[in-house]
Amino acid sequence: MSDKPHYHGHRERLRERLRVDGTGLRDYELLELLLGTVVLRRDTKPLAKELLHRFGSLRGVLDARTPELLSVKGFGPGLLDYWLLLRECMARYEESPARERKVLCTPQSVAEMARMRLGNCPHEEVWVALLDNQNRLIAWERATKGTVNASVIYPRDVLEMALRCSASGIILVHNHPGGNPVPSQPDFEVTRQLSRSALTLGIRLLDHVIVTDEDCYSLKEDGLL
Repeated sequence: MSDKPHYHGHRERLRERLRVDGTGLRDYELLELLLGTVVLRRDTKPLAKELLHRFGSLRGVLDARTPELLSVKGFGPGLLDYWLLLRECMARYEESPARERKVLCTPQSVAEMARMRLGNCPHEEVWVALLDNQNRLIAWERATKGTVNASVIYPRDVLEMALRCSASGIILVHNHPGGNPVPSQPDFEVTRQLSRSALTLGIRLLDHVIVTDEDCYSLKEDGLL
């Protein structure tokens, strides 16, 4: 019989799910893992659920004031220090686009932004850069997750994202896990479909960029958009 507490196995299973695809974790499970980086010898699920119950959402927990957090049983000074560090990192991350007023004006600048997330991804994913009328980044969102050699892109879904963010321009980005950035025939077809549909809504499709871990391909640069 193992001497390890039951929550050790549970925590490792959460970490494994995080490694596979963190979007599948529920808010309280993400909180469990965050709390578990500091609280090593206690099951953190009850505290995670209590924090969500008390503050209403993951954002509410992260935004809660110091006295409010310390009023929750089990949330001590060690966790508070970690929370302050986490919030400071989040604040600087959120502020950086505004400070930089990042403009995506070349395929290389798009690829640079996308490569950290997509360059070594083992399956295809489609992401959309949503831009204002000066090509400054408003949002960067995943549109779909595919297989090792294919991904399905629905122009309607992409345009819904643009309308939701009041974007005037979009750049489509996806990866080729095999390492060859040359577009396939379906890549060409979906680009043409999206370009026509976007035009009817007054939205500019600025480019479709394909990235690998070391290279990128721009349909616009190649005169295909």
